[in-house]
Parts: sequence; C-alpha cells; structure tokens
Amino acid sequence: MSHADDAYDLILVGGGLASSLIAWRLALDQPDVRVAVVERDGRLGGKHTWSFFDGDISTDDRAWLAPATPHRWTDGYEIYFPGLSRALETPYNSMTSDRLHAAVAPLLGDRLVTGEAVVVSPDGVTLVDQTVLRAHGVIDARGPAPTPHLDLGWQLFLGRTVRLTAPHGLTRPTIMDATVTQGDAYRFVYLLPFDERTVLVEDTYYVDGPRLDRETLRRRVDDYIRSRGWTVEAVLDEEEGVLPIALDGDIDAFWAEGPPVARAGLSAALFHPTTGYSLLDAVATARLIAAAGDLSSAGLRTLMEARSKEVWAERAFYRLLDRMLFRAAEPKDRWRVMRRFYGLSEPLVRRFYAGRSTALDKARILTGKPPVPIHRALKQLRETGRGRTA
Repeated sequence: MSHADDAYDLILVGGGLASSLIAWRLALDQPDVRVAVVERDGRLGGKHTWSFFDGDISTDDRAWLAPATPHRWTDGYEIYFPGLSRALETPYNSMTSDRLHAAVAPLLGDRLVTGEAVVVSPDGVTLVDQTVLRAHGVIDARGPAPTPHLDLGWQLFLGRTVRLTAPHGLTRPTIMDATVTQGDAYRFVYLLPFDERTVLVEDTYYVDGPRLDRETLRRRVDDYIRSRGWTVEAVLDEEEGVLPIALDGDIDAFWAEGPPVARAGLSAALFHPTTGYSLLDAVATARLIAAAGDLSSAGLRTLMEARSKEVWAERAFYRLLDRMLFRAAEPKDRWRVMRRFYGLSEPLVRRFYAGRSTALDKARILTGKPPVPIHRALKQLRETGRGRTA
C-alpha cells in the first residue's frame, strides 16, 4: 500500500481518544497497514477518564475496549436534583487513559512519535523541530480548534481522584448531583467510586465560554468532599476538560476551512451535541476507517467529511435542546431543564445518551409545560445554520 518514498501508510496527528482507537482497530483489522501517531508528549490519551453506558456501544465493542476499561458498575447509576432523586439501572463503564496507552502503545512501538505537528498536509506532517514525516494518508485529530462556523456552549470540568480515610459508602456512580449551588451556570458534581475508599469527584459546569478556572473548581471539589463528611488521605490524580456543546452552525463552512485533510474526533465535530461525549463517535470512526479500502488522504477526507455531515444532520434535535438550555433558560435555572428530562422514562434517557432518540422520544421531551419561558423557547425552534455571532 505504501508509496516507495512514504515512511507510513497513515499518520494520525494527535494522540487522543479518536486516534488511539483508530490505531488500535487498524492493528486488529488491517495489521499490515503502517500507522504512526504523532503526539506532543508521546503519551496516548492524555489524562482522562471516558465513560459510557452499556447501551451506547455494541457488545462486541465493549469486549474490544475491555482491556482499557477497568471500571464497570452493573447496578446502574444515580442522579440528584432539588425535588428529584433517582436510581437508573443501565450499567456504566469507565475507560482510563493509562489503560488506553497500555493497550495501544505496544501495538505502535516506535511509530508512536513524540513531537508537535506544525504543518499538516495530505502527504505528510512537519514537526516543530522541522522533521518531515511522509504518508499516503493523514488524519488530523488534535481536538477542537476555534472556528466561526459553529455556535458552541461549553462543558467545563475538573476532577480529583482521592483516597479517603474511611469508606465513602457509594455503591455506584452519581452522574449528576445538581443539588449543589448553581450560580450563573448549570452546575453538578459527578462521582465515580473506584473502590470503597477511592472516588473521582468532578465539578462540572455548562457555561457560555471555554475559560476553565482551575483554582475555583479545585476549591469547590474540596468543599464538596467536606460537605459529604469525607476526609482525604491523598489526592491520587487530577483531570480536566473543556468540551464543546453544539447549539447551531454551518457544517459545510466548517469543513471548508483549514487544510484539505481528513479530520476525526472533536476536530470533525463528532461528539454528542448535548453531553459533549465523544467515545461513541470515536468507536464508530475507528470501525469505519478500519473497514475502508482506500486509506489515501483524499479517500479519508471524503469518508470523514461525509460521516461528519451525516451525523450533524441526524443530531439537529439535540442542538435544539441545547439552545433551549443555553438561550431560553436563565443560567441559574438551567438545572430545571435537566431535572425535567431526568423525570422521563429510563429507556428514553438511555436512547438519548446513545444519540438514538426516536420520534416519540423527541415529542415526549418537547411536550408539556416547558421549564423555560415559552416566548424564549419558541425563538429557539429554528436552526439558523450559522455559527457564532460577533
């Protein structure tokens, strides 16, 4: 498959979730393809935990990802809002970047290249030290770049994994504890109990801008831990995220900007518009590329652009809900939108997270007394197809 003067068949730029899963799946399905991953610090996955429900991906894909997924809660999860506490039964899983690196890095060996790409083109990549890597195919998966063509809100979070001096008493994850003080954003705390004394405590906000105030979030994580009556013996790890939440946009203009190469992951707008989760799309993308016969840059660009635009069209309903949350609700009242949603049936909630809401689901979500002012809700019904406005 390689051209004589190409060192690689495929270069993946950026070593995040999307690239890691593409490289992993190609190693399984097309082991003769020479895949390189260029990552700034030479480590795959950064420092992240990616979680998913059983219904989000197939049983086969859960089995594939099992080596990188050390945590599974078979008895479901809990949510808490003022006036609503609920346990849902869908099993929940968490993948870690450490396990992902351990699974994929050995498959790459010296084709995991440490370096920062400064020029990405259809025939190769130039690193900051002027090293030039050539390939038949190139995919840019370096995460979201600023763009005027998408109208975005943001989900910001900072989490600390702590070991406590005594058992925390949690038996399953808390996906949202929105009983905390809200302020000028929709805020909740997310809890993953890894063992009886170890828990990830994450403070999360749905806000209008992407600025992450680490010190404030650390302080609020610590305050929450104290409010539960827990005492920290050691802080084991810390992670953070700035995830896009899609409200509106011009997907054609989005793809027309930048170099003419394939994109994957968040840089291809492949994420759930409301949750910001990208694992489902990363799995689907890895399967798509590993099954492709044409791994040239032109072929991959056509494949990924078509996939991104198809998914964007399918998910218009979720962007409508996001506009309701961000544009129709006052920031201090955004939690009311989420509380109403979590009062609906569990199968509906499960399909929503998987991005497979039915027509009946959509009608059920939109009917009844809205938790936002009606005149403001009506203004959000039509998607403009425009990105952010000045």
